[in-house]
Amino acid sequence: MTLTSTQKQTLMSQYQIHETDTGSPDLQVAMLTERINQLTGHLQKNPKDHASRRGLLKMIGHRRRLLAYINQKDTERYQNLIKRLGIRR
Repeated sequence: MTLTSTQKQTLMSQYQIHETDTGSPDLQVAMLTERINQLTGHLQKNPKDHASRRGLLKMIGHRRRLLAYINQKDTERYQNLIKRLGIRR
């Protein structure tokens, strides 16, 4: 269920704000989105896995809060990020 190091590296190269960026909100949202997509697929195959469902809901809430923070700071950056990630809002 976790992201492999190669997946993390590709996400970092795509969503980094600067060269040494490892934890900007944009990058965190991108990583959370990837994990949410993986976990959604898992839950479609295993509908009775309630522990994973709870973790998914926590990740969705965390991503929502990060997106609200980005929107508050810079609306244009927020719009670009949700368009690149394919998140509806």
